[in-house]
Amino acid sequence: MNKKNDMRAIELTAQINELHEIHLKLPEDINATQVKVIVMYQNTETPPEDKKRVFGQYRGQIKISDSFNDELGDDFWSGKT
Repeated sequence: MNKKNDMRAIELTAQINELHEIHLKLPEDINATQVKVIVMYQNTETPPEDKKRVFGQYRGQIKISDSFNDELGDDFWSGKT
């Protein structure tokens, strides 16, 4: 076997700290100077629930002012209000 291509794998479990770092302690019998690290993780956040919108579901819950379509005054445009 060619020693340069003799790749092996082990599985280790590690915790991610608040700085998003992972610290690993390799077994003593690993005689290597370079390794490849693959991080596999599982999200702990629950994905947002996919809610379907229903036409009219908010009917009667919103009040639009009677002056909604009125022109905005000069005070609004000049930033005085």
